[in-house]
Amino acid sequence: MKRSQRCRARTGRDGPRLAALAALMSVWYPVSGYGESYFNPAFLSEDIASVADLTRFAKGHGQAPGVYRVDVWRNDEFIASRDIRFDEAPQAPGASTKSSGLTPCLDSDWLKRLGVNMRAFPTLEKYRKGECVALEQTIPGALADLDFAALRLNISLPQASLSNSARGYIPPEEWDEGIPAALLNYSFTGNRGSGDDSYYLSLQSGLNYGPWRLRNNGSWSHASGSGGNWRNIGTWVQRAVVALKSDLVMGDSNSGNEVYDSLGFRGVRLSSSDSMYPDSLQGYAPTVRGIARGNAKVVVRQNGYVIYQSYVSPGAFAINDLNPTSSSGDLEVTVEEKDGSRQQYTVPYSTVPMLQREGRLKYELVAGDFRSGSAQQSTPFFVQGTAIAGLPRGYTLYGGSQVASRYKAVTLGAGKNMGEWGAVSLDMTHANSELSDGSRHQGQSLRFLYAKSLNPYGTNFQLLGYRYSTRGFYTLDDVAWRSIEGYEYEMDSDGDGHRVPVARSYHNLRYSKKGRFQINLSQSLGGYGSLYVSGSQQTYWGTSESNTWYQLGYSGGWRGISYSLSWSWNKSMGLSDSDRIVALNLSVPLSTLTGRHYLRETALDRAYATFGASRNSDGNSSWQTGVGGTLLEGHNLNYSVNQGHSNTSGSSGSLNANWQGTYGTLGAGYNYDRNQHQYNWQLSGGAVAHANGITLGQALGDTNVLIKAPGASGVRIENQTGVQTDWRGYAVVPYATVYRYNRIALDTNSMNNHTDIERNVSSVVPTQGALVRADFDARIGVRALIALNHNGRLVPFGATVREVRSGAVGMVGDEGQAWISGLPLKGQLLAQWGEGADMRCLARYALPPSVMNKPVAITAANCLSVSGMTQEGSQ
Repeated sequence: MKRSQRCRARTGRDGPRLAALAALMSVWYPVSGYGESYFNPAFLSEDIASVADLTRFAKGHGQAPGVYRVDVWRNDEFIASRDIRFDEAPQAPGASTKSSGLTPCLDSDWLKRLGVNMRAFPTLEKYRKGECVALEQTIPGALADLDFAALRLNISLPQASLSNSARGYIPPEEWDEGIPAALLNYSFTGNRGSGDDSYYLSLQSGLNYGPWRLRNNGSWSHASGSGGNWRNIGTWVQRAVVALKSDLVMGDSNSGNEVYDSLGFRGVRLSSSDSMYPDSLQGYAPTVRGIARGNAKVVVRQNGYVIYQSYVSPGAFAINDLNPTSSSGDLEVTVEEKDGSRQQYTVPYSTVPMLQREGRLKYELVAGDFRSGSAQQSTPFFVQGTAIAGLPRGYTLYGGSQVASRYKAVTLGAGKNMGEWGAVSLDMTHANSELSDGSRHQGQSLRFLYAKSLNPYGTNFQLLGYRYSTRGFYTLDDVAWRSIEGYEYEMDSDGDGHRVPVARSYHNLRYSKKGRFQINLSQSLGGYGSLYVSGSQQTYWGTSESNTWYQLGYSGGWRGISYSLSWSWNKSMGLSDSDRIVALNLSVPLSTLTGRHYLRETALDRAYATFGASRNSDGNSSWQTGVGGTLLEGHNLNYSVNQGHSNTSGSSGSLNANWQGTYGTLGAGYNYDRNQHQYNWQLSGGAVAHANGITLGQALGDTNVLIKAPGASGVRIENQTGVQTDWRGYAVVPYATVYRYNRIALDTNSMNNHTDIERNVSSVVPTQGALVRADFDARIGVRALIALNHNGRLVPFGATVREVRSGAVGMVGDEGQAWISGLPLKGQLLAQWGEGADMRCLARYALPPSVMNKPVAITAANCLSVSGMTQEGSQ
């Protein structure tokens, strides 16, 4: 029986009880006036003795004081999910009313977490650490109200009482370094064909302890005729340096690419971490300044959308926490005064990768041995330092230096937001180099970057760049080559099942780099799709050859149908002649072909007919058509069937399927052409070892969440394809977002008849590389309606009931029936309906194993007086 059906069945039987509870709830809210409200228990039963002591509810206190896990919201902004103690709210005449009858106990630490400017309220100093602060009396205009049904604590604080912190700021105290754990990622692929078998295994392992992360990447490959080969790709240790908002890496890693090209190294790197800053302080956005005549609302729009709204005090203001949006688009600022008057003005805005916000300093320090993975390059020790500083008026200043035994370089540059003219950066690098043949060189390189959007026309220059280098300019990567000229080879199949060496790369230092042009341009055509141009060209001194890549494309869509047309041109110096390719692709939902309305709700809606065709400059042409889509309830089975033809290899076809499950991903496929038949497979997943055992799952990300819900097996995780708890109630959610709130929710509709979870949502804030645990309190057992009789009478309505051993709790409704979930098959129920020793009783019950196959067990039990029983004995 489905969960919704179970709920309906239970609700139907509990109708009279719920009606009485509804009548009772109508008096839980205070009545205006100074007279005290009184609820007559005779409304619930003619026999007043059959009703429990409901004094607390009759006086307007709707919920019992205690500790509740709630979502804390401040001014409609989510702050955290935490356990908070709630006390009875004051009910004196004129006091603010609480719908739940409860008020939170918030100490000074909590006020800091909420962003309260503690210096503005001297009376806060009298409160000791951990002491509850009288929020509404201390901060004028502050309100705290608990929505008990949603377990949401809504806190309203005047803007003037808050510190000037950026939107989305999460204090480091909220960051979770995770639990000690060992981690393993694996991916095994195989290919078996006509005389050509190959296998590849990738392993990524790690250890976490506190803020420290140890990682290793390695791979094993095997091919027919060449045997197996193990390769250690890299090993490193890293941790966050919170005080510096930076990351420390020791071992094998790569440098950044803002000022210099990214380089592999084995050594140490200390660099700024953008992830530690809130979204509103990442990237570049201009500082919006203005003057308000009085208390005013400031609204900032970009491309017609509101991207920022806040309230400011009279006088000059500066907004420096705008979220980066598109790379450009003027900001329209509106200052709305209380008297209805408005100021409106425009702040031009464009950005290039080098720009930083005013006051932001981004840096990187690297020291170590150069490391490229190529045997043809040496490993010189080098030191590198870079810095990028955001200055007032839209300026950014940046620079850096690289120093090695045979290489020295220094860079200086500046960027500027030029408003309606776009954004630009310009830098110069001077380098002294000594190549492997002993020759010494000196040269300069000038780089120019530009970005601009013409929003009225839908044009976006995402990046337009050019670098010019003099004949004597070389990079550290060039200096590391052991020879002036050479090829690098790798073994590959020649198409007939034979392994042959194939040139992978070529270098010739006699031809130093001259000019490099790059572009990334898009043009929106409204409802007719979009055009794009991307590409780059690298020219060299002393030769007409170049490395060139350009791509021009058009794409669009209509009623689920998508289509694209693209053209590309590629040429690599020393490796190949130019190759030009034109391609057409089309995807049509099968529901459209059958005349059904496209909704993506059925397997037919999620199935597509595809067609693709291409032709290159050598006259080789091919086409392929097929069907693909997703199946199963969780859409975690992908499939595709294709058939094609080429004028060089004749007919071809393929069949592929990929399944994402709880413990990993499994894929299999078959393809053929005129020359061969091939079978391939893939198995990938992850595993974590922690204090509670080993948990298998899908492939891990850099940062992950371990779900702990003991006993709750087979429960799906919301918004995660194929992820559900294992037989012990554990699961791994991969790819968590670092330094941000991650909402982890269990799908209650996937729980079985004997699983209940009081709180199915948790929120975690992991640090980089952490395995953070999200705990859920699962109650496993029987759901039961048990009629309790005491001294020949029904146990009073409203009595609380607790199972002594498991702690499962419930409440008695009409007809003396107690609804309790999570019960063991046998145990003792302690019922209590007042403060007196004679107002409680103990019932022993035993349920047959067959009730495990039923959604609800219905039974009765005698409840015996326990007036002489000690408190300890009742527990």
